Amino acid sequence: MSILLPAHCFIFRGNELLVPSGCENRHIFEGVPADMARKTFNPAEIHYFEVPLIDKSDIIPCFSLDKNTHVPSGWRNIAVRSLAAEGAVDKMAYVYGGLEHPAMPVIFRACHIMQWLSDSVFCGRCGGKNELSNSDFARRCPVCGKVEYPRVSPAIIVRISNGNGEILLAHDKKFSENIYSLIAGFYEAGESLEDTVKRETFEEVGIRIKNIRFISSQSWPFPNSLMIGFSAEHAGGSIHCDGVEIEDARWFSKDKLPLLPGYGSIARFLIEQWRQNA
Repeated sequence: MSILLPAHCFIFRGNELLVPSGCENRHIFEGVPADMARKTFNPAEIHYFEVPLIDKSDIIPCFSLDKNTHVPSGWRNIAVRSLAAEGAVDKMAYVYGGLEHPAMPVIFRACHIMQWLSDSVFCGRCGGKNELSNSDFARRCPVCGKVEYPRVSPAIIVRISNGNGEILLAHDKKFSENIYSLIAGFYEAGESLEDTVKRETFEEVGIRIKNIRFISSQSWPFPNSLMIGFSAEHAGGSIHCDGVEIEDARWFSKDKLPLLPGYGSIARFLIEQWRQNA
């Protein structure tokens, strides 16, 4: 079943969607009439691309603009990242993967593909100008034949609990003021994911963990991550923040939690799951 009408599209400006000013947030997932996009924006400033659904049942038409393009009168911009919260349609009973808007994964996929198309214009081996492959959703260099698929960067995120009914939450320097979340970090070549969980935890807050278990995953195209969520238990050591990324980290009980990441993120899902079962 098509998620969007064939005549509708998404318009991206960097990591933002552009929609008519009168469009309510709940209608953003329906897309914008394609003819409206063509009439509103200068053809020299707007790039058309198509994103096939993973099951190849449909193609989603999209337009992309440079992130510095002026937002025209009668239109507004909304961060794709913020749509994750809007897509979590029942926040009080939020369970990731069950209550998100069905178009949310499509928007995330389109955002990911848009950035990949922008970053893969030229071949990384010989510098030739890449072309879209005729046989697969990839780019192929006509000079040396190198094939490039959309890049995915695995990253772990881990919910760590202790024997006192508490969860470890940390404040990263990049976060908004007073927001606390889970330990997270990128996978390094040669590691298992479990090794990444252990290393990132020790590097950022100086503790040892045990009983690492996979919980869930989420596409997070900012720019090209796959967030892989785990749970773990405190095995030893006292919290010592690295001071580079993590400014503060503490153990919190479920009735005294700080400001948390927004609904729609896997971080919030892992925290809510713990809170419901603690």
